[in-house]
Amino acid sequence: MYGNTVTSSNTMATEIPSEFGLDMDERDPNDINGHTKVLFDDVFAEPEGTHSADGVWRWSFKCYNGSKSCCYKTLTYICALPIACCWGCEFACLSFCQIWAMVPCIKTCNITLASVKKVWGSAVRTCLDPCNESCGLCLSSIKITQQSA
Repeated sequence: MYGNTVTSSNTMATEIPSEFGLDMDERDPNDINGHTKVLFDDVFAEPEGTHSADGVWRWSFKCYNGSKSCCYKTLTYICALPIACCWGCEFACLSFCQIWAMVPCIKTCNITLASVKKVWGSAVRTCLDPCNESCGLCLSSIKITQQSA
């Protein structure tokens, strides 16, 4: 029906056709959430001279990564679909308002104000052009000379 599918160790990935452009390996190609990359090394660091036992450090690393991964996956199983649905609806409503309300309203204002712009421009030119030309003629005859000391 959709052609070739993406193959990955994730069973859900095989259901998503590759023609939709969904990259199952690089899931943040624009680095939108780069600020949330919090690895073990970003949180824990033992300075020189203050080291725990190697086993404790190794198991702490595994515990941190395991609990972070497990908690994140649990939250996504519970919340990701409803949240994605809500955000999809939000952006659909935003797009709908933009396409069907805002742009036509702005276009209407631009069309209406085009006539006002012409009338206003004509009125300003009618009133101010003669004054500006007169001032220009008066001031153009002024000559400034430099006197030597």
